[in-house]
Amino acid sequence: MTIHPGGQNICGVSIGVLALESYFPKPPGHIKNPSSLGFTTLYEMLDGITVPKLLANPTGEMKDRLIGAAKRLEDKGVRAITGSCGFLAIFQREIAAAVNVPVFVSSLIQVPLAHQMTGRPVGVITASAASLTRAHLQGAGAEHTPIVVQGLDEAEEFTTVILRNERTAMDLAKVEAELLAAARGMITRNPEIGPIVLECTDLPPYAHALQAELKRPVFDIITLSEMVHRAALRAPFPGFIT
Repeated sequence: MTIHPGGQNICGVSIGVLALESYFPKPPGHIKNPSSLGFTTLYEMLDGITVPKLLANPTGEMKDRLIGAAKRLEDKGVRAITGSCGFLAIFQREIAAAVNVPVFVSSLIQVPLAHQMTGRPVGVITASAASLTRAHLQGAGAEHTPIVVQGLDEAEEFTTVILRNERTAMDLAKVEAELLAAARGMITRNPEIGPIVLECTDLPPYAHALQAELKRPVFDIITLSEMVHRAALRAPFPGFIT
């Protein structure tokens, strides 16, 4: 007979998510839509920390709140911790140092990997090119990787809802069209680009359309979450030998 120690209120959670406060739609493919994922998630809500605040003023107090939230997720038994905004990369190292489970708060962590896999510059599509700094790239270990940055700063629907937080209703088809238009322009100006990394967690719902358009591998927070889940919770392989 096996005696389990207990002590956890919720069991069987794979990935914990540091979830910023936002109320716009989260279609399948969004990290804050758990139906996007093939494993269990637990969300630690960070009321008052919004995308506009994180981009404009990533303060030490904000970092402390994120570290506290990460520790709570660890105490609840998650096997790894991610985040709901790629700009959390600026705090990646501090959060990772504060807990004892893997931390991957930004899809930008994949930028060096994508470059090593292809030997070509990486196209980074971000919510705001104006807000993506060297400090964010340093947090993700990507400051020395050849990249081309394409922001959605001029995308009307995307910026109105997500960057300026002016309303919660959103035209998803228009956001997809804005993303594809920005990506086409990036590739036209920089045809040497190989893989694409989507910094923004709001963009994975459109990754399949983006790949169909650009014919390039596309990495995002969902591809990273799936990889970390498989590494943190290894399972026997199905199949047979003979």
